[in-house]
Amino acid sequence: MKAPIESLRVSPQGREQLIKLKRQTGVEHWNVLCRWALCCSLRERTVPPRPQPAAEGGVEMSWKVFAGDNPDEFAAVIYRRATMDGFTELPDGPALCLRAHLHRGLGYLASEKDIAGISGFLGRWLKSKRVDQAQ
Repeated sequence: MKAPIESLRVSPQGREQLIKLKRQTGVEHWNVLCRWALCCSLRERTVPPRPQPAAEGGVEMSWKVFAGDNPDEFAAVIYRRATMDGFTELPDGPALCLRAHLHRGLGYLASEKDIAGISGFLGRWLKSKRVDQAQ
């Protein structure tokens, strides 16, 4: 499947969030944290806000690095979600969808204050209800 983006650019704010998450979880590679952030955002049914244009000073990684061993699976999910969220009406819609979900997910993950280590992190985000299901 065609990659929705050649190179993924994370904003400077996203870079700061990645630094915090790396410190909290001990996960070495930003691409892994970016995949987790994407999945956390995709759990929700709500449409994320449209991303701001990419600014200088962030992080850039290729699609191959971001998607790792699952490029077709990630691409399929992004194209499907871009259609569901109404991004396909825009030029570069799937790429915008990916950036929107990634940045929303980074915001969610970085907002946690009392998570130490990977087990606390996974316990919070894998076992919890989606944000849109919370009562």
